[in-house]
Amino acid sequence: MRLITTTIAAALLAAPALAQDSAGTSPAPTTIEMKGPDGASRGTVEITSTPLGVLLNGDFSGLEDGQHGFHIHETGTCEGDFSSAGGHYNPGNTEHGYLSGNGPHAGDMPNFTVTGGTAKVEVFNAMVTIDGGEAPLADADGSALIVHGGADDYISQPSGDAGDRVACGVIAAPK
Repeated sequence: MRLITTTIAAALLAAPALAQDSAGTSPAPTTIEMKGPDGASRGTVEITSTPLGVLLNGDFSGLEDGQHGFHIHETGTCEGDFSSAGGHYNPGNTEHGYLSGNGPHAGDMPNFTVTGGTAKVEVFNAMVTIDGGEAPLADADGSALIVHGGADDYISQPSGDAGDRVACGVIAAPK
């Protein structure tokens, strides 16, 4: 068990380094504009494809202080209250949450904390890809990044009881 844990930890720590191609340069990230329901900017998220998943670097502003849930949702639309983005991205048909014995969803990611209205976030998600593979985010209808108004409790079904959707950005489908 210790070997498995060590191997997983080493893979997660090495993932950003593995994002480099054979020439030693990182693939260009895609910048996703995050907007609130009022249309105002709430920051950006750079999403970078790696051989083992995706790396997301967020720079948020205009959010309430405290913990916020951060998820990938199934549809690349951000209209109205952002319910247009659908549920969490879940191609494996699993339960929600890191604490669930039958989870998590591929779109589940850790909470982040906002202080003074701003936050910088770095998350690696090994369960998805931008394109290709079994869980491509930029499929025919795209996907959405959603910031919730409260913290994800990592177990409540179907979405962690994280509250309203306060920011949304589209991971676009290929053109």
